[in-house]
Amino acid sequence: MNNEAPPPLSAAAESDPLEQELAQQKDVHLRLAADFENFRRRSRRESESRAAAQKESFIAELLPVIDNLERALAAGASAGSEQFRQGVEMTLQQLRLLLGRHGIVSDEIVGQPFDPHQHEAISQRHDPAQADHTILDMFQRGYRRGAKVLRPAKVVVNDLTSAPPPRPAR
Repeated sequence: MNNEAPPPLSAAAESDPLEQELAQQKDVHLRLAADFENFRRRSRRESESRAAAQKESFIAELLPVIDNLERALAAGASAGSEQFRQGVEMTLQQLRLLLGRHGIVSDEIVGQPFDPHQHEAISQRHDPAQADHTILDMFQRGYRRGAKVLRPAKVVVNDLTSAPPPRPAR
């Protein structure tokens, strides 16, 4: 039997496996750091998305209140007391300011071109004094936040392609 120890490895031969292991560990570390950063970004986006969905849900519930206040003002204009009208107007103004602080706006659209992405046509009329597909009247306000439509406006659209209604005989 030969009890001789194997010849010593050169420094380059000994460090080669160590360098390989170090490179592998570095790669694992970089991948874990990238995965963690991706997780943080995804979590932040999901959290912001949930918050936006909750806010939009709240706003959708608030819009009928504004509609009712507008109807009360319209009905109270002819029969109500001046104090009632002022109170409703102040409440409505306060609600609109609240929505505005959250980026919710409602545009004045009568006379504007009809856009099926922002408006819902509930009726048509023939008015030769207006351009075709112009909004003639608004039955219910629409609301949007930036470019996102929360609720389309319900409108009457001018339709010049249809025949005008017959005139009564005199």
